[in-house]
Amino acid sequence: MRTSVKAMDGDTKMASRSGRASRSGKVVASRDARRPTLSTAIGIGLLAIAFTGAMAVFGAIEQRLAAFANEATAADGKAESWIPLFNGKDLEGWTPKIRGYALGDNFGDTFRVENGVLKVAYDKYDKFNDRFGHLFYKSPYSKYRLRVEYRFTGEQVPGGPGWAVRNSGVMVHGEDPKRMSRDQDFPASIEVQLLGGSGSGTRTTANLCTPGTNVVMNGELVTRHCTNSKSKTYHGDQWVTAEIEVLGGETIRHLVDGQVVLEYQQPQLDDREQHARELIEANGGKLLTGGTISLQSESHPVEFRKVEILPLK
Repeated sequence: MRTSVKAMDGDTKMASRSGRASRSGKVVASRDARRPTLSTAIGIGLLAIAFTGAMAVFGAIEQRLAAFANEATAADGKAESWIPLFNGKDLEGWTPKIRGYALGDNFGDTFRVENGVLKVAYDKYDKFNDRFGHLFYKSPYSKYRLRVEYRFTGEQVPGGPGWAVRNSGVMVHGEDPKRMSRDQDFPASIEVQLLGGSGSGTRTTANLCTPGTNVVMNGELVTRHCTNSKSKTYHGDQWVTAEIEVLGGETIRHLVDGQVVLEYQQPQLDDREQHARELIEANGGKLLTGGTISLQSESHPVEFRKVEILPLK
């Protein structure tokens, strides 16, 4: 009991210090206890100031990011002035050259426009008979980005080589078709090879092939005819967007759906080939700094719904 009395006395003393005891024995806080201390008020004020400052900083950052995004959008809009090379109506500006025929002879109506699409078709062929063809654009270019949307359709014409199934291409830095012989199958050029999948397995697109040419990769001259890209495989008749960034005689990049899949430098004529040696003499050197653009016909039907260019300085 003494312990309880001492405990009660102690509680009463504590209550008298911090407040006053009610008749019921409950401790009622004094006005001083309920009043915030000076240090607490200062702390709250400092927190408010810090919070306000942080919000101001975040607001300024948000405004700057928005302004930067607007500037970037405006810059992109100004830079992205793509020029259509294919008008969606006819072959104006384009000239065919098919092996075994004169420049301008569009044998079998191979290259045609139907329903706003540029088609490479073989329904008027009995057999392919190595009649490789190219549709040349009228103007040569040096520094630019070229973008095409393409897809493979139908079946290969009888007589087409096995490697040409779902196979076409875009030629850049090509020779003038007027210099090609009647029976020449491919122009000396850099080919961005377009391939379609067979329904299973892997088959990359936007590869590199080099008829009459070579390139440099990782500082070494590459003389093999074809080099695969790192693209995924596109099966079926889906539309695919391929882009080629050409920087004169410096760098060429292949992109598929906006992703770089292959890059190399110093496109040049191959002095091991007689026709290339003739072009080297005519051009005054090996390095290719510009040339023609053409679309291939290699025995499998293919369609292009967009062919456009963005000249670069």
